[in-house]
Amino acid sequence: MTSQVSSPAEQADGADSAVVGEQRTSAGDSGKDVRRLDRVIIRFAGDSGDGMQLTGDRFTSETASFGNDLSTLPNFPAEIRAPAGTLPGVSSFQLHFADHDILTPGDAPNVLVAMNPAALKANIGDVPRGAEVIVNTDEFTKRAMAKVGYAASPLEDGSLDGFHVHPVPLTTLTVEALKEFDLSRKEAERSKNMFALGLLSWMYHRPTEGTEKFLKQKFAKKPEIMKANLAAFHAGWNFGETTEDFAVSYEVAPASTAFPTGTYRNISGNLALAYGLIAASRQADLPLYLGSYPITPASDILHELSKHKNFGVRTFQAEDEIAGIGAALGAAFGGSLAVTTTSGPGVALKSETIGLAVSLELPLLVIDIQRGGPSTGLPTKTEQADLLQAMYGRNGEAPVPIVAPMTPADCFDAALEAARIAVTYRTPVLLLSDGYLANGSEPWRVPEVDALPDLRTQFAQGPNHTLDDGTEVFWPYKRDPQTLARPWAIPGTPGLEHRIGGIEKQDGTGNISYDPANHDFMVRTRQAKVDGIQVPDIEVDDPAGTARTLVLGWGSTYGPITAAVRRLRGAGEAIAQAHLRHLNPFPRNLGDVLKRYDKVVIPEMNLGQLATLIRAKYLVDAHSYNQVNGMPFKAEQLATALKEAIDG
Repeated sequence: MTSQVSSPAEQADGADSAVVGEQRTSAGDSGKDVRRLDRVIIRFAGDSGDGMQLTGDRFTSETASFGNDLSTLPNFPAEIRAPAGTLPGVSSFQLHFADHDILTPGDAPNVLVAMNPAALKANIGDVPRGAEVIVNTDEFTKRAMAKVGYAASPLEDGSLDGFHVHPVPLTTLTVEALKEFDLSRKEAERSKNMFALGLLSWMYHRPTEGTEKFLKQKFAKKPEIMKANLAAFHAGWNFGETTEDFAVSYEVAPASTAFPTGTYRNISGNLALAYGLIAASRQADLPLYLGSYPITPASDILHELSKHKNFGVRTFQAEDEIAGIGAALGAAFGGSLAVTTTSGPGVALKSETIGLAVSLELPLLVIDIQRGGPSTGLPTKTEQADLLQAMYGRNGEAPVPIVAPMTPADCFDAALEAARIAVTYRTPVLLLSDGYLANGSEPWRVPEVDALPDLRTQFAQGPNHTLDDGTEVFWPYKRDPQTLARPWAIPGTPGLEHRIGGIEKQDGTGNISYDPANHDFMVRTRQAKVDGIQVPDIEVDDPAGTARTLVLGWGSTYGPITAAVRRLRGAGEAIAQAHLRHLNPFPRNLGDVLKRYDKVVIPEMNLGQLATLIRAKYLVDAHSYNQVNGMPFKAEQLATALKEAIDG
């Protein structure tokens, strides 16, 4: 879904901090009051079979087409199908949308849609008093409530008195709306998520055309199911308009002042990575090859890239992680822009082949969509705990550049940057995204092709060294004096025959070498190549120039950190912010930046991995603020921690 925006950009300081504002306006067509809000946070929650992800995704798509700024947080169980109606089986989708620039999915929902008792119990603790709670009363049977530990109905025992509760028999209303269709009751009940979507679409004046088109396309081969879902969607809309329980609807104006001129679409982090990889292959004029093994939460990249054979993309779903990266490294040897995608457990399995890529000095993109660990850990929850594995998780001295995107949309640019480093310096590159970025979404300005970087590189064409006797030969490890990159020689090119393998190479010739001095030289040269990679200086956001505390982040903490910083500045506090995209090598000015501040605070979704690296390299007493609960930071939580750091 794309939309056109033609207003200049404005940054809304404190955007995530304001209490949701209301302003009564004229009555709507139905005679009900319409109130203007500057932002809203909605959470859809239900059983993993209730279609909450689809409901949230459709509401998000219509919100994006309307022109609001938005940020999403899907949250689903790791079990393929947890027992229905249980707490482990609850799936939710949170959407924060606004008429101004926002950065996070929001700390707490203003509206909770709970499809059953489990969804209510799992989420009500996050909902602030005074918020609206829409409950599917049909599911609140004694058996369903007992399954999640409710001794009495929360709809009747007074425990929800602090909320604006809307009891709606969603299942009954859906079945009634679909009685004209030739469907069983069970089939009709499956459309209750579309009823809920229609109700919320009316409640927040969302467009309907996109969802109608989506349903017609999705169920084109099942016309009766398509008509039933459309009917349920319209019934939900009509219910909101006619029932007395919903006396007010709400408007959130488009965020036209928050965006530069351009064409926008809603995009998730994994989709942005896939598009970035395709763009990188086109800009490098190289075929794109993905060797991968399905793993949560990285599989979507494999699924997406498999759709784009028309762009010269080849995807290979291997039998295991090691085969996936082995095939990718072979494709790199053959002259492709080679990629392998995985999560933390897969990186562990791929580590030996990453070391081989370091030794062979071939371009290879290793994309790690981090999740909770160790071992299988929390497959559907987010974490930033693979940084030290990315930095050191190989035998021997095997340095690898590391790049980390900041937001879902930034994954596109991070993919291009990782490809630039890989092909320019002939090295594997680790890109560290995470589950929060992978599944979350936000508006993305579609770039002009002319603005994309030129990533073309030259393959070796012939001999590059002259022996003492005048013979011209090809040396596979004769390096570029600026980048220290070795030649990229495509196998089968006449005159470029050379050995490859994991055993140490002799400098220049590439012959097998056990010479101690040569090994020392090669180890130091590979490290010098990574250390010498040209990366931009880190930029510091310190408007007044008077801050004594710097908050330093990396990866997906950008949104919560920036939102917290805005809150503090709105309260009159002076605080500086800097965010790292390049984690190996660090920007050259990072040491000087750190020394300018009395305190450095590093929030991370791990136990202090970046802080450990910063302390070791720069001898700075960086303060860690950590969280490893599988969820992203909340802005209010970080604002409180940073205020304590400022106050000392």
